[in-house]
Amino acid sequence: MKRPKTSRAWWLDRHVHDPYVKLAQKEGYRSRAAYKLLWLDEKDHLLKQGMTVVDLGAAPGGWCQVAIKKVGERGRVIGIDLLPVQAIPGVTLFEADFTSDEGLALVEEALEGRKIDLVLSDMAPNLSGVKDADQAKHYGLAELALDFAVQWLKPDGAFVVKVFQGAGFEEFVRQARQAFRQVHVRKPEASRDESRENFLVGKGLKV
Repeated sequence: MKRPKTSRAWWLDRHVHDPYVKLAQKEGYRSRAAYKLLWLDEKDHLLKQGMTVVDLGAAPGGWCQVAIKKVGERGRVIGIDLLPVQAIPGVTLFEADFTSDEGLALVEEALEGRKIDLVLSDMAPNLSGVKDADQAKHYGLAELALDFAVQWLKPDGAFVVKVFQGAGFEEFVRQARQAFRQVHVRKPEASRDESRENFLVGKGLKV
């Protein structure tokens, strides 16, 4: 296929023909990212009936959709994002900045002191186009998610966070290994081959 002249046109063409986009539309998921979590769950057995799950960076809601189906009526899913997320039955959603004291307080108040089985983070910063700066911002968010997970997870809980190969990657993996007994870096089938995107999965707190 001849690549369209503009990057915007190329992106739209790829999006329209993406098999995971088509599958998400067919199966009612809000984004192709849902299949990344489904793959990770199949690989690492993350989601079970009755769990409490917190999704950081929840928009547009695909991961919350997957999570609430898996945890069922006895479970609970809480999502937060700067962007609005259309209501999902059974999911508690906040339109707020998780990195602010106010956003963190919303999530913590919703938990009512109960510990979490699984923390998910697909957070990403607004991109400036400056690679090193954007990478640093991303790992700043990842570290905040890791701190939250360490504070709120049950001893046998799990943590999933988006990571990118490059500056900061090895240091973040080292931090995760200090916090969790098991740490794996996964690349779901739905992640595009050319993307540096991976997901770190941590299981079982050491602290």
